[in-house]
Amino acid sequence: MNLPTSRADLARDLYRMMLRIRRFEEVAARLFAEGKLPGFIHLSVGQEAVAAGACAALQHDDVIAANHRSHGHCLAKGADPRRMMAELFGRREGYCHGVGGSMHIADLERGILGANGIVGASILIATGAAFAFQVRRERRVAVAFFGDGAANEGAFHEALNLAALWRLPVIYICENNGYGEMTPETVHRAGPGIAARGAAYGIAGQVVDGVDAAAVYEVSRQAAAACREGRGPVLLEARTNRWHGHFEGDRQAYRPAGELETIRQQDPIVRMALWLEAEGSADGAWLETVRADVDAEMDDAVAFGARGTPPEFDAMLAQVYYGTGAGIR
Repeated sequence: MNLPTSRADLARDLYRMMLRIRRFEEVAARLFAEGKLPGFIHLSVGQEAVAAGACAALQHDDVIAANHRSHGHCLAKGADPRRMMAELFGRREGYCHGVGGSMHIADLERGILGANGIVGASILIATGAAFAFQVRRERRVAVAFFGDGAANEGAFHEALNLAALWRLPVIYICENNGYGEMTPETVHRAGPGIAARGAAYGIAGQVVDGVDAAAVYEVSRQAAAACREGRGPVLLEARTNRWHGHFEGDRQAYRPAGELETIRQQDPIVRMALWLEAEGSADGAWLETVRADVDAEMDDAVAFGARGTPPEFDAMLAQVYYGTGAGIR
């Protein structure tokens, strides 16, 4: 942890947010295993520090674009876990009225431009949003969250080239968990690393410890300030860990023996709790109260989602065809 004691309030907020993300994902994993959630589920257990740290550095009117593993990003940007859980259940009360599912959550009022299952799409969406901010002369920032596999897509290089050329206010955050789906990065990535690729476009690139929420917050804060000052885009590579498989049901047979046990020792939530206690900023009673509050919040979200109503066929058309009804709000 690299956080002054004066930032204790921030540390407590980061701890609470990471715990909310972890509990949401754990509950989703259990419900999916019980056959109560339809479709595919991709979870970010182990990666909570990136979403919490990065979004804490943003303003309310900044925007994010995310990928298929984005429950954490949405929660960190202010999404309602009740509506998120309803979407996972396939209920009309969900963010996409139950027809989007786990991979498609958007909340435009909170600057969540949408999560989607197209690899690398978040990079293009955030770049487009940043261009709009520049044209309108707004001091707003767009953030793209994507995985290391997406950094090999053409969209990555095209977006970075354009953003650098026009000095757009966009932060590209690669959550490098070491695997592009099931393929180790050493097999699918050439060169010294993702952050180093920024140099080819004249973009500042930096590697950050993606298990340290405070470190992610600080580099994201600096990146956002640079964007607002007109200094152009920033590329961050957050080295993190994915505890679950690429999707729920993935047996992770591709991992070396003992790797999961090793990365589970690098728990961002435990790291933050230890720092808070060591600095006298929280004690065991406070930590237990937060855990109880978060557990109650997630129980409420599950109850809300489970009792929701299934979508109707006509509602699906409203999400696809213009003029057929209310779309995503």
